[in-house]
Amino acid sequence: MAGSASPSIVAEGLTAAYGDRLVWQDASFTVNRGEFVAVLGPNGGGKSTLFRLLLGLLSPAAGSLQVLGRRPHRGNPAIGYVPQRRDIDPDLSIRGRNFVHLGVDGNQWGVAIGRSVVDASQRVERAIEAVQAGAYADRPIGRLSGGEQQRLLLAQALAGEPEMLLLDEPLASLDLRNQNVIAELIASLAQANGFTVLLIAHDINPLLPIVDRVLYVAHGGLTIGKPEEVITTERLSRLYDAPIEVLQDSHGHMFVVGLEAESAHHDG
Repeated sequence: MAGSASPSIVAEGLTAAYGDRLVWQDASFTVNRGEFVAVLGPNGGGKSTLFRLLLGLLSPAAGSLQVLGRRPHRGNPAIGYVPQRRDIDPDLSIRGRNFVHLGVDGNQWGVAIGRSVVDASQRVERAIEAVQAGAYADRPIGRLSGGEQQRLLLAQALAGEPEMLLLDEPLASLDLRNQNVIAELIASLAQANGFTVLLIAHDINPLLPIVDRVLYVAHGGLTIGKPEEVITTERLSRLYDAPIEVLQDSHGHMFVVGLEAESAHHDG
């Protein structure tokens, strides 16, 4: 799944802070084009802060950061961003199709991109088809299930035809079946389109079969590595300062026990 072209993200000595409040510091890492990276870490560790840096919404306090060969800048159409899903008002009457359209014309960012009507409609149709949401795309989004809403949020990010996807807890609040379905959908889209994907997750288990690497944001720093290298009982228990257990079934598949409970709240 991982690509070998020029890197999508290059961070060197990167430090994140809000005024005088240091979040993490001296992070150096590279994410290659086409990689699927799960972003994990305890509450308050700075996972969402990393996304704010990549989106150009926060400037580095120190160090350097390159995203898709450039310094991060607000409203980058090459990045498809899915924020953490809040409860959508059941009375929200906007059709799913119109909601997806926001990802084409720039309203999601507040920046007009300027597509023709025909081009925009085609992009919306392609995005809805990609996430297999055609059956309910004309229904009010407030009346859809959590899994259906998540597909349309993903379609909105795809409508701009990005090179990179930043997904902030897209599996949160979904049942186990929908977690697996959405995770597999994201992986298949990434593979088919060559997307680079960073996905913040509470629970690594649905992602273990599909991610290339795991990026931990904890204790004032960042650590990245392949799942089998960094997902161990000792390392996770130390990172979360809580009892986390990594188990293997008879087929050699890994399962992490206790992580979801420790990461049950968004770190802001």
